[in-house]
Amino acid sequence: MKLAVDEQDMLEGKGGLAQQKAMELLVEYAEGLGAERFVDTNNVAVLTGLFPYPELIKKLVPTLDADEIASRFFLNSDELVVVDKVKAFTTSHIYRDQEYPEVQQGGEFLCEVTKKMERYCRRIGITNLATCSPYQSGNVPVMGEHCAWTESSAIPFCNSVLGGRTNIEGLHSAFASAVTGKTPLWGMHLDENRLGKVTVDVEIDMTGIEEWNLMGYYVGGQIGLDIPIYTNINRTPDLTRIMALCAAGAASGSTVMFHLVGHTPEAPTIEMASGNRKDLRVLKYGKKDRRETYEQLNHSVRDDVDVVVLGCPHHTIERMGAIARMLEGKSLHRDVDLYVTTCRSVKAIADRDGLTDVITKAGGLVLEDTCGVFFDLDTSKVLASDSAKMVHYIPMTTGVQNTRFGTMEECIQAAITGKWKGELR
Repeated sequence: MKLAVDEQDMLEGKGGLAQQKAMELLVEYAEGLGAERFVDTNNVAVLTGLFPYPELIKKLVPTLDADEIASRFFLNSDELVVVDKVKAFTTSHIYRDQEYPEVQQGGEFLCEVTKKMERYCRRIGITNLATCSPYQSGNVPVMGEHCAWTESSAIPFCNSVLGGRTNIEGLHSAFASAVTGKTPLWGMHLDENRLGKVTVDVEIDMTGIEEWNLMGYYVGGQIGLDIPIYTNINRTPDLTRIMALCAAGAASGSTVMFHLVGHTPEAPTIEMASGNRKDLRVLKYGKKDRRETYEQLNHSVRDDVDVVVLGCPHHTIERMGAIARMLEGKSLHRDVDLYVTTCRSVKAIADRDGLTDVITKAGGLVLEDTCGVFFDLDTSKVLASDSAKMVHYIPMTTGVQNTRFGTMEECIQAAITGKWKGELR
């Protein structure tokens, strides 16, 4: 590593123990990646509330002291490290909804842990957006800005839609970047790595949001980490459609960036999106691929639906309004649970505008700062969602194997009738 003067000072402990431990971690990380130097960052999104193994916390930090939890789980240090303030502007990923511990895995215990970590983040200067979609709540990088973000669906949104630059960061690397204001210069931070290698010839009319889920899921599964260049997109997608594409592609294939020719900032033409490459792989996405993807996401042979989960990534205020309109004056089936997840900033608006009340009166539950993959669900249930990402992860994270994927309208109808009537049209 070629360290700048300020980086060497941090590594030597001249900026305090926290910066030293963070820089040690970043140097090891960067050397493993083959990066030769760091780049400054003032935009970090970090997973401060994800603790999937409560027994490990109880064993390693029985006092639940926040500084000790951060030392062990954020900075990988057995030594107690007290962080004064983070150096970079940093926002938090999801926590857990404190009002409904019984709905979420880990119950009261993990809610208490995340409450402590939220207070910890506030103390050290992290802004508690508590969402997987920070761009909805005030963390909006500009084109060319170097970032260090976590969360699979947020990363392609940052790179592709906003033109920011981030790799797939984990808890340790992102937190270390927050403390130091540095991130390794590699991957998506470099111009040459942001060029597309695969063109996707889209033969489908991309109308509904479900189409963007299906296309993203199919392409992600076909190309893995390669950067796709989507062609023949004849409609400018709105926020919810782009979010669906990001989430689905990241779930099935870890897509970190894509180009929509004529729509995303680094793809005014296919030549600019590819860097004039002549050996581009060509992938077609047509009706057969669409049908196969749909069937892949629908795992249940039963018509009954027991649980409906909407909001992955966190629902926008537009989608909250759409759900409320569909449920106004209606009631859910007595045997169906409807969960809608969003971020705290959107829920505040939904509360103020009466949308939450409409959903609640119908029998649904609106949760903030959490995700369906954290829910404590009966594994014998049938779950329906309008998110390909949710349907992809739910079997692994909750044990629920019977899943249905469809439009939001189909999911709401299932919540009202208790039956799945969705189909691919």
